[in-house]
This record gives sequence, structure tokens and C-alpha cells, in this order.
Amino acid sequence: MLTAFVDGITKQTRLAGRNLVRQRRRAALAMLTICGGVVTFLLAGGFINWILDSMRESTIHSQLGHVQIVRPGYLRDGLGDPYSYLLPADTDAVTAERVPALRTVAPRLAFSGLVSKGEETISFVGEGIDPIGEADIGQSVMIVQGQDLTAASPDSALLGVGLAANLGAAPGDQIVLLATTASGGINAIELTIAGLFATPAKAYDDSVLRIPIDSARTLMRVEGATSWVVLLERTRATEAALAHLRTHLSAEEFEIVPWYDLADFYNKTVELFTRQVDVVRLLIALIVILSIGNTLSMAVVERTSEIGTSMALGVRRRGIMTMFLAEGALLGMVGGVVGVTAGILLAAVISFVGIPMPPPPGMDMGFIGEISISPGLALDAFLLAFVTTLLASLFPAWKASRMNIVDALRQQR
Repeated sequence: MLTAFVDGITKQTRLAGRNLVRQRRRAALAMLTICGGVVTFLLAGGFINWILDSMRESTIHSQLGHVQIVRPGYLRDGLGDPYSYLLPADTDAVTAERVPALRTVAPRLAFSGLVSKGEETISFVGEGIDPIGEADIGQSVMIVQGQDLTAASPDSALLGVGLAANLGAAPGDQIVLLATTASGGINAIELTIAGLFATPAKAYDDSVLRIPIDSARTLMRVEGATSWVVLLERTRATEAALAHLRTHLSAEEFEIVPWYDLADFYNKTVELFTRQVDVVRLLIALIVILSIGNTLSMAVVERTSEIGTSMALGVRRRGIMTMFLAEGALLGMVGGVVGVTAGILLAAVISFVGIPMPPPPGMDMGFIGEISISPGLALDAFLLAFVTTLLASLFPAWKASRMNIVDALRQQR
């Protein structure tokens, strides 16, 4: 039975191929429409894929890491009293034996207050960091002036470019940080600006400064950290790392938070771009269905006498319908393969040249774009071509199968 089925499919495919070859111009026009739709979908989807991948990695390597470990309730209630949720100063509870693909783990101490330079005083949000531990985590943090904290003295600070501009500060300037300590008192320290940094998030750069975590502890008169930031060797290892951390760390003492639960702006961007890709997919599907449907309908009209002769020789209506459906399926299959191949090659060329892009909303730097076509996107494009072409052939195939034999044969005269 299986052999007979395969033989039937093979015969229908050969017959459909011969019919398409006989109608070269019409088949070429249909193929061009399908390939154009597939290439357009691949380029649009691939560009959005690249943007989202780059944004994800920039978010991870500039602010969040792959996983953050905090005290239970810190993210919900810690804004008002963060020092009631302090973790130990050391991160010995997170080791490579417990976390697969662990690259580094670094403590952070969050704080806020006022920063002064001369007569200027503005508010800031601060992060006390381990400069050595943060070197890998902050790969997307660009030092635009000066140097980072790994090469600076312990009494140094890094300022976001927006915060520095509002303060009128530059590398080498002296600043004073004033903050309310954990016990409710007032404390201040004097630091030297080591450098200015920029990240893809402009709002972050406008308000944040970073200092060594020991200086932050001195300023706030506390020990410990408000969070431990875990960086993995690769992002796809996040779920496995979460499972291991939740197995080895007590839920009563630690809350394990993946990066995607903290990346609100990224999540909203993914939702927006996903809707845009769906709109593109719908528009291309409509264009293909209307174009291929019209092409096959014209083919049915031109081959009316052929259809009548076939039915007179004993071909059933189901056979006529199957013949036109096979032609549509073959068009979609070949058009999908050719379109995907052309799209991948064109994406490689465009990515090699680069796409200069202005700063997107919420960011302060432009970038050179590329097109990233994943296997899932390529499969989606092929299915778009195949399914829409098959749908487009349904009505012409049904119309051909419902012809009256006598009326169809009269077309020969």
C-alpha cells in the first residue's frame, strides 16, 4: 500500500512538472511572485531577529547578566529598604560545580543619593561592583572617555555619559557622593572620575554611576550585597543554570531570577516586533494567494479543452482536482526552496556590507545592522510559500473538476 501511494505521488509530481514546463511564462511569473514573497519575509524577519538577538545580548552584558540572585522579596519590596535584604559579601554558594556553563559571578550593592561637582548637585542611582568580576559581565558597557575601574584606583568612579553631561563632569574631576546610610544617617565620600561609559539604554546612562563595591559599602556603612549577578558561557544555558541553582540554593534564603524576568524593555520590544512580523507574513500570504490563484485560474481557462478530453477518457473529477493541486504544491515547494536559498545568500551579502542604522528609541547610539536567518525562520518562510500556494490552488482546482464534459469539449472548436 505504501509503495502504491509513493508511486501515485511520484506520477502526479511528474505530470505536474510537465504541465508547468509547458506553460513556462505563466509558471515563471508565479515562481517569481513566490520567491519574491519568501525573500521579503526572510529579509524582514532576519533583520528583526538580528535586532532582538543583539538587544538581548547587550541587555545581558551591560546590566542584568544571565541570572540574578537576591533575597526573597527584594525585587518587590526592596526599593524602599534594600538593606534589609542583604546577601553575604562572598559568592561561595555559587560555584562551577553547581552551575553548568558558569563563567563568573559578581556581587553588586545598589544605592542612591546625590552627586556634587562644584556648584552642581543632582541625584543618581549607584551600583557598587567588583571591577574584576564585572569585566566579563559588562562587555557591552563602552568606555567612551577615560578608563574602566579595573585600571583605576579604589577611590574612583564611572559615570554614565548622560549623568556626566548633566553634571558637567569629565574624567579626572573630583565628585562627592552624599547618601543616607542603612541606619538612617548621612555619609559622604569623595571620588575621582576614572571614565565615562555608555550602554545601549540611554535612560540607564542618564542616571547611573558605578563605584567599587568596597567604596559603596563604606558609603552606606553596610556589608554584603543586594544581588549576585551570574554570567554564563552562553545564553541558551540559562534554563539549565536556573534548574541547578534552584536545586542547590534554598528558596527560603534566595530568589533566583532569570534575565528575561528583569528585561521589561526587551520583552516589550519582542512583542512589538513579533506583531510586525505577523503583519508582514499576512500581507505576503495575501499577495501570493491572490497572484497564484489568478495564475492558476487562467491556466484552467486555457486548458478547458484538455480538461474535457481527460474527463471524456475516464479521468474522474477527483483526478482533475488532484492534478491542479499537485501543480500548485509543486510551485510552492520549488518556489519555497529557491526563495529560501536566494534569501539566505542575499542576507549574507547584505550582512557583509552592513546596514547603517540610526539610534533606536530609548538608545543613544547608532549601529551597523545585519540579517540573521535562523533555521526556524527559514522553515517558516518555506511553509509560508508552500501552504499559501496550496491554498491558492484550491479554488482553481475545484473549478476545473466541476466542469461539464460537453461544454469543455466544445472549446476545441
